[in-house]
Amino acid sequence: MPKDKGDSSDEAPQKLEPISALTIPAEEMKKALEFKPEHMAAPLLEESSFATLFPKYREKYLREMWPLVTKALDKQGIGCQLDLVEGSMTVRTTRKTWDPYVIMKARDLIKLLARSVPFPQAVKILDDEMACDIIKIGNLVHNKERFVKRRQRLLGPSGNTLKAIELLTECYVMIQGATVSAMGPFRGLKEVRRIVEDCMKNVHPIYHIKELMIRRELAKDPKLANESWDRFLPRFKKRNVKQKKPKTATKKKKELFPPAPTPSKIDLQLESGEYFLKEDEKKAREEEKRRKSELEHRMKKEAEREKAFVAPKEKEAKKHKESKSQKAKEEKKKLEDLKNKFKAKAESRGAEKRAATTADLSSYVVTKKSKKSK
Repeated sequence: MPKDKGDSSDEAPQKLEPISALTIPAEEMKKALEFKPEHMAAPLLEESSFATLFPKYREKYLREMWPLVTKALDKQGIGCQLDLVEGSMTVRTTRKTWDPYVIMKARDLIKLLARSVPFPQAVKILDDEMACDIIKIGNLVHNKERFVKRRQRLLGPSGNTLKAIELLTECYVMIQGATVSAMGPFRGLKEVRRIVEDCMKNVHPIYHIKELMIRRELAKDPKLANESWDRFLPRFKKRNVKQKKPKTATKKKKELFPPAPTPSKIDLQLESGEYFLKEDEKKAREEEKRRKSELEHRMKKEAEREKAFVAPKEKEAKKHKESKSQKAKEEKKKLEDLKNKFKAKAESRGAEKRAATTADLSSYVVTKKSKKSK
């Protein structure tokens, strides 16, 4: 049978090219993934609710801003309640809720408001592209002074370090008390958490800031897209700083039986027998004690006065005299040695002069033999 030209059943099937997410523009992707009220066929079957506490110093601010919070959540079909007696905020789903995930966003909103994030910034969490992370830093460092110093490092001088972190991570960062609140894209929140936790572990944020700056510059180069960046990133060596060894406190041995109670005044009087004495006898005893104490006091004072009239010990004076006499003897010996030295020198010089004079005279003296020869 001849094949009809219009019959396309026997033709080879056309191959469809796979569409990658990179080829689709970001705006079209956003529109396609957008969730609208029309997509919700029926209301939610059950009610979900979340509650969070807030500190007392936030009460005034929240009371002023609560009408704006209710207005923003009503658009999403979420109900909210502010309880000033218990100090809590509650969000719940209603029949009008058309987005099932928006309750999680509402929960994050009240958490951020409780952690001192201003309302204009906290409302941005309701956007689909925005995420948040509340990092607890109170338990990471136990010493209070050290904790305050390391938290101050995150801020930096006049908040410069915090601004640099915000610019590089594209996140909003708020440090309040023992928590760090961050808002932004997921990748940026990951970096913020790493910087904050390392700062509490005594790694300065400036090292991470340098690394992020280098990564940003490398991302601009398309040639390095599929290559490892480890050779470009800085490697910081850890310096082992000598720390003071903690003093180990010796534990006291616990006794099996408790210590005996201290005896009272009446118990001491019963032991000495004073309790059974009459008033006259008691008075007489007290007078005797007083007299004895007065005598002891007088004796001490007299002994102190007599100390001024006691002559100093002779041993010290003798030692002083002996040392003087020894010095004098040594000086005499030195003088005698010098005298003997000078005498010896003088004698030797005199003998030399005599020998020289005798040699000169002998040349002028004529012997008998010399006369005969003439």
